[in-house]
Amino acid sequence: MSGPERLKDWWQGRRWRDDRGDTAIQMAIIFPFVLLATVAVIQASLWYYARQIALTAAREGLTAARAYQSSPADGAAQARDVLGRTAGDSLSGYSVSASSNGQRVQVSVSGTAMSMIPGVSGLRVTQSASGPVERWTVPGG
Repeated sequence: MSGPERLKDWWQGRRWRDDRGDTAIQMAIIFPFVLLATVAVIQASLWYYARQIALTAAREGLTAARAYQSSPADGAAQARDVLGRTAGDSLSGYSVSASSNGQRVQVSVSGTAMSMIPGVSGLRVTQSASGPVERWTVPGG
């Protein structure tokens, strides 16, 4: 082996020995960011799921409140029933309100989504649904 080849072999061998432990250091730097991104994705999923629960309850309440000879209180009761069956820990501290102006009825559901971060309360969720009140009409009138 000539001088330059031996120097090249020596340098590559030395470099290989000097790089030991680099992967562990890289993982120690990168892993907290990966963990934070994972928790953020899970938290966003929990918030989205809580929104869907609230929207489903509001829609079910609206369907009950719009029915012929029903009242907004019927809609609020139906929304609370749906929340009692589906919310669990995903949507806590929920409240339901229903109102009507005689022509339209609106049901609103608010609550707090579950939090994955210790010591931090969940995100606030508010969903509502509205629609016309069903009523009998006379043809042509």
